[in-house]
Amino acid sequence: MARLLLLSVLLVSTCGLVYELLSATLASYLLGDSITQFSLVIGVYLFSMGVGSFLSRYVRQQLLETFIRIELLVGLIGGFSATLLFVFFHLATGFQFLLFSLLFLTGLLVGLEIPLMMRILKDRFPFSSLVSHIFTFDYIGALLASILFPLLLVPQLGLLRTGLLFGLLNALVALYTIHYFRHQLRGLRGHYVRASLVLLLLGLGFAGAGHIQDAAEAGAYDDRVLMARTTRYQRMVLTQNTHSTRLFLNGNLQFDSADEYRYHESLVHPAMVSVDHPRRVLILGGGDGLAVREVLRHASVDSITLVELDPEMTRLFGQDPRLSQLNRQALRDPRVHVVNADAFRWVQQPHTPYEVILIDFPDPTNFSIAKLYTRHFYQQLHRLLAPGGVFVVQSTSPYFAPRAFWCVARTIAAAGFCTLPYHAYVPSFGEWGYVLAARQPPRPGPMPPNLRYLNDATFASMTQFAPDMAARPVEVNRLSTQVLVQYFEDEWNHYVD
Repeated sequence: MARLLLLSVLLVSTCGLVYELLSATLASYLLGDSITQFSLVIGVYLFSMGVGSFLSRYVRQQLLETFIRIELLVGLIGGFSATLLFVFFHLATGFQFLLFSLLFLTGLLVGLEIPLMMRILKDRFPFSSLVSHIFTFDYIGALLASILFPLLLVPQLGLLRTGLLFGLLNALVALYTIHYFRHQLRGLRGHYVRASLVLLLLGLGFAGAGHIQDAAEAGAYDDRVLMARTTRYQRMVLTQNTHSTRLFLNGNLQFDSADEYRYHESLVHPAMVSVDHPRRVLILGGGDGLAVREVLRHASVDSITLVELDPEMTRLFGQDPRLSQLNRQALRDPRVHVVNADAFRWVQQPHTPYEVILIDFPDPTNFSIAKLYTRHFYQQLHRLLAPGGVFVVQSTSPYFAPRAFWCVARTIAAAGFCTLPYHAYVPSFGEWGYVLAARQPPRPGPMPPNLRYLNDATFASMTQFAPDMAARPVEVNRLSTQVLVQYFEDEWNHYVD
């Protein structure tokens, strides 16, 4: 039976790491810059565990009772941490205080657990065997959490239910400890009552997690939430009002159906008319199919390859009637071949060259995304671009983030391409920028007829930059430095704050 207590060490370790991963994931989702958020969360969590381990020396009496109370507290605080963070993420600076307060408290309690467990079990195993068993199960639990969290837990349960499930596991460890040591505990009934109440609260939270999440998102968004889903890669929320439908990814607006045509016409058609009768088109990103819709306006196109990381995105926009009507069922067109892959790795593989490449990645809010805006990445496009071919990159706002915009343009030029920067006004976003590039100076031809926004006169004005959007002295964005993330954060935070 004592060996079952060692198995509880595995559960305790798994739960602790899951709470850490939940905090880091939510911080990166809601605050951006995943490397910074994960680094801060890991550092604070490990420090707080060290504080907990240090404080365990002052627990000299009632070791069992203290361990049980700690397990129940970890279950409550860790289990509900994701729920609390999700409900209060709109508090901005208050969110960060709540995040690190919950993280520190959870880590402190987890840090108390293992030393107390070792002292409780010291009479049941030889010391050397006890230490090796404790740390073996502790490390195995950490491995389990790191594997299960991204591959199974978040895709299947979502962040809120994942936290609550592991809170329940902590409470069950406490309940098993109560049962195992029932002859040594004073106030046995009180322990059972407290454990049962914690299990009940966590169980109710788990059952109602969907309603909690819906209510939180309804309060966070101005419009009615039509759909909310957590995938392996991101949080997707679709909202609707009387005029339009909006898609948010990790809390950031991706498009508004009222004016997305301005963005996508500007992204697609200048590149398409820069090549005579383009046949093969590659789209990197753009899993919503809206860029595909615009490409299909060109009768010469024989095939479109769409490389999108998140399979749930392309599935929803290909099959969900509410979403597929926005792209006019473009993803069902037989000329469209969808590839769900990491574009950074995909472009390094051999492929038949394309006449036009459209790059529609999210903004470079963190290093994981900004690697797709580096000189290294653009150098890979030399192999993918057919002779006389062009590519275009959405390049954030030259008004709100001019250094970030011109950093993209300079980085593409540093990769050996001639560039033509331009911008468009999209009401939902403001002035938005693009960079058209080719081995020779790109020369767009006449725009297609019957577009809602773009024509020859409009495009001519889009290549002109007012003084407040003019070129800035910036560095090239390299994999080793990723200065683009710093430019982007510094400039956008000026407006957000």
